[in-house]
Amino acid sequence: MAKKAAGDSRSRLGGRRQATVRLKTAKQRSASSQRWLERQLNDPFVAAAKHEGYRSRAAFKISDIDDRYRFLKPGARVVDLGAAPGGWSQIAAQRVRSVAGKGQVVAIDLLDMDAVAGVDFILLDFMDAAAPDRLKALLRDGQADVVLSDMATQGTGHARTDHLRIIGLAEAAAEFALSVLAPGGTFVCKLFQGGTERALLEGLKRAFGGVKHVKPPASRAESAEVYLVASGFRGG
Repeated sequence: MAKKAAGDSRSRLGGRRQATVRLKTAKQRSASSQRWLERQLNDPFVAAAKHEGYRSRAAFKISDIDDRYRFLKPGARVVDLGAAPGGWSQIAAQRVRSVAGKGQVVAIDLLDMDAVAGVDFILLDFMDAAAPDRLKALLRDGQADVVLSDMATQGTGHARTDHLRIIGLAEAAAEFALSVLAPGGTFVCKLFQGGTERALLEGLKRAFGGVKHVKPPASRAESAEVYLVASGFRGG
C-alpha cells in the first residue's frame, strides 16, 4: 500500500532528477519494444510510483485531476472501471477513506489484479451484460457518487479503428454512470481526441452541470489521451 495519497505531481517531482538510461538493443527485442522500455525506465512518474508504492504511473493522473476538481471526498462511493493494475483504485481508496469504512470503492477489470485495501474487485469484462448489475449490487444503496473510467482497448495500429473503439468504451462507461450516479455525482473518463466524441459530449452536457477536458501532467505530452470530467450530475 502506498505511503500517502499523491499530491500535486509537478511539485513533488520538481526536485527529483534521474540519469538517462539507454539500453543495448537485444536481438529478441523489437525497435518499438526497445523504445517503450527506455521510455519507462526514464519516466519520472514511473520512478515516483515505484518509490511511493503505487501500482502504476496512472495514480498521478487521477490524483492530479482530483486535486483540481475535488470529487474524491471522504465517504464517497466510487466505481473504478478498467481498474487493473490498481493505481486509480489506490488513490480513490485513500481519499474516500474506504479502508476506515467511510467511503466505498468498487472496481472491475477483465484482467486480474492484486488486492487493494479498501477496494471490492470484480474480475469481469465491463462490456459483459452482467457487469452493471454486479457493480450496483455491491454499492451502498445501489448508487455511486463517482464513476471513474481509465479503460482502453488493445491497439490495432489503425488510428481510426482505435479511436472508435475507445469512444465505444467511453459511451458504455457514460451510459453506466448515468444509470448509477446519485445527484451531484461526477464522471471521469479517458478519451483520445479524434473528432467523433461530439455526440458523447453533447449528451453529458445535458446530464451534468459542467463538462471539462483536462490533460494531467502525468499524461505524456505526445499522447492524444485526455480526460473528460463531468460534474454536478442532474439526476433522473
